[in-house]
Amino acid sequence: MRISIVWMAAGIFLLGATLTAQAPAEAKKAGNDAPAAPVLQGVDGSKDGKPAPDALALQDEPKQPREGRRGPPGREGGPGSAATQDRPPKAKDDAEKKILAVLEELGGGRRGMMNVPPEDGRLLRMLTEAVGAKQVVEIGTSNGYSGIWFSLALRTTGGKLTTFEIDAGRAALARENFKKAGVDGIVTLVEGDAHKEIEKFKDPIDVLFIDADKEGYPDYLKKLLPLVRPGGLICAHNMSMRGGGIQEYYDAVTGDPNLETLLLHMDRGGISVTLKKR
Repeated sequence: MRISIVWMAAGIFLLGATLTAQAPAEAKKAGNDAPAAPVLQGVDGSKDGKPAPDALALQDEPKQPREGRRGPPGREGGPGSAATQDRPPKAKDDAEKKILAVLEELGGGRRGMMNVPPEDGRLLRMLTEAVGAKQVVEIGTSNGYSGIWFSLALRTTGGKLTTFEIDAGRAALARENFKKAGVDGIVTLVEGDAHKEIEKFKDPIDVLFIDADKEGYPDYLKKLLPLVRPGGLICAHNMSMRGGGIQEYYDAVTGDPNLETLLLHMDRGGISVTLKKR
């Protein structure tokens, strides 16, 4: 009887050892079908294999298959992907439809005008309407492309745009485009050297947009910042460029504790948005 019990115990021991040895092989054969055990590590980052007392964190959890993270069928990524981020704006009424048609015709102001790309124009329109701007000042009218984006917002806020252009030919084009878009009644175009002309401007500014000679950015900021109301915005284009006054301007808007600045769209020319704190 005692001998039978001993042999039975030995058999159970051998069976357990066999199953233990087979487990890693079976798990390897199963591949991704077998869930990987999470590794526990102390939040203090200890590497001795022992969890920190009273604080455990899961690390190296199995990642979901790529297919499980995709967006709608036939489209890579989610709403921020290239397939979805360039959807054109939808017109709320006939007036907006007319303005958007002119912007589409201008095609982002390419044709050698060096205007903002459409996504930056849309950003300027959204910021202007969001702050309820009554007075927008633009340095560098070009053919009026960015000014028309501003006008989309100003027609709803009851505001006005004052824009400065040194080149007579571009100023003439801008006047035609403002009229074609039906926003000429809310736009004042000042033709001449903006460095001199802005010294005559005395009204409070809700949004200031600088997109002219790059070496002049610091001078425009110095002269017009006092007129920007607390809570107002200062935007500047082509911030990804080097040289000129871009670096000096950037140092000014990031070094002043009364200002808060973000850089956006730096892969497409770059635009800075600066808040004048209240």
